[in-house]
Amino acid sequence: MRLEDVTRRADELIGEATELLKTKKHSEMSGRTYVDEGSFRSVRGAILSFLLSTFGREHPYYEDVAAHAVVGYTSSLENAIGTMRAARDEIAGGWLIQIKTIAASEIFADFLDMADYLLSGGYKDASAVIIGSVLEEHLRQLCQANSIDTEVPSGGKSVPKKAEAMNADLTKAGVYGRLEQKNVTAWLELRNNAAHGKYGVYNESQVHVMYQGVLEFTSRIRP
Repeated sequence: MRLEDVTRRADELIGEATELLKTKKHSEMSGRTYVDEGSFRSVRGAILSFLLSTFGREHPYYEDVAAHAVVGYTSSLENAIGTMRAARDEIAGGWLIQIKTIAASEIFADFLDMADYLLSGGYKDASAVIIGSVLEEHLRQLCQANSIDTEVPSGGKSVPKKAEAMNADLTKAGVYGRLEQKNVTAWLELRNNAAHGKYGVYNESQVHVMYQGVLEFTSRIRP
């Protein structure tokens, strides 16, 4: 999902919660103000679902709403709205992408270390597949950071865009140049050969070159 779509969904949820807040009533018995409990639970559930899918269960935003917006009191709803506004500003400001990029970079480094280890042991084919997978995921993150679709319609549903198509789109958008595009194409072709058992059409030396190239590419051209 694109950054604009996530931000738009956050705005929609803030709007729904704000509209519900306008219906608040005061209880003489409890001295509290509250909104309709059924509507509150519906909005709360949608907000929790959004925060869970966007930030994760252990993020303070999710934990705050889960723990403090439990009953349909006005204060609970106001708390949820405040949390959503903070989350929305973080998303719109690009901080979410930066955090995920840092985490992904650490994961990529681990996988590339694994590929290097396998390659040093003579396992060129497994190494090529791992390097190619890291490259493809990096292309996907570059697309997401530059508002380029990573899915295409097919048979009435959306399916992940192929790596070479993302490579072409990133070049067209000016994220990197034609030389990088040609290099990425060559690396993807080598990965595909390894994945499809065409082990004789490339050698260990070429996988070494691929490893060094992808390592440099992912370090230099970042989301």
